[in-house]
Amino acid sequence: MRRLAIVFAGAVALVAAAGGASAYQIDPLTREPIDETYSDNRPQATAIPRETVTYDGRYPAGTIVISSSERRMYYVLGDGKAIRYGVGVGRPGFEWAGAKTITAKREWPDWRPPSQMLKRRPDLPRYMPGGPDNPLGARAMYLGSSLYRIHGSNEPETIGQAVSSGCIRMLNDDVIDLYERAKVGTRVIVLR
Repeated sequence: MRRLAIVFAGAVALVAAAGGASAYQIDPLTREPIDETYSDNRPQATAIPRETVTYDGRYPAGTIVISSSERRMYYVLGDGKAIRYGVGVGRPGFEWAGAKTITAKREWPDWRPPSQMLKRRPDLPRYMPGGPDNPLGARAMYLGSSLYRIHGSNEPETIGQAVSSGCIRMLNDDVIDLYERAKVGTRVIVLR
């Protein structure tokens, strides 16, 4: 009987130890664990915190610099400082680089997918009013006469990823912060 109790206690300890362990992967950009313990079994993106950093770029204060390879955006403050944000960028085939200017800004913008996107994804709605379910998120800043925008996202798990059709995605809290800083006329530099 005593032997049975010891075997049972060992089995309980083994199950408890296995249940307490959680599998994880390492985020290649932040080198932090990605927690996969929540209920729907999809990997969760590691939050990329907004922070003020040392910045030695050659751009003047007020410029937005996007490093697609880093999946980071820098709002240049001057005096060797910038605010760094995590961003989502264009997926393969939708990458781009160049200089644009913010020509318009919208809060909780409506979304009308461009015709090129509708050809690829005919299942998309032709129009979606602004709000929390809208893929443009809380704010949008329109880049010149292009189809590209810097905007929020209702898919925060895509931040730090290359998944968009060329737009620059941000967490809604981050795009609200940037929206207050950047004015119409702000220069935006996108680097590969």
